Amino acid sequence: MILQPGFGNGVLGDEAMEEVRKRKNPPALPKVRFERFDEGLAAQIMHSGPFADEPLTIDRLDAYVLESGYGLRGRHHEIYLTT
Repeated sequence: MILQPGFGNGVLGDEAMEEVRKRKNPPALPKVRFERFDEGLAAQIMHSGPFADEPLTIDRLDAYVLESGYGLRGRHHEIYLTT
């Protein structure tokens, strides 16, 4: 799940997919899709460090949500940022 800019549209997505197909054609490319996703109110936290420590970060986020008087709904989503 990767946030796309607001000006993106189906045509840009199709063009990008075709470019990737021409250059590398990864086997999972047909699984890529562009869609709107609206979850409503959400909490977020940034985890920095080893993946082994990620559950502690998720636990902190869950605790914050519950302490703030809200509930948890479904699974959490992750967006990976790399340098």
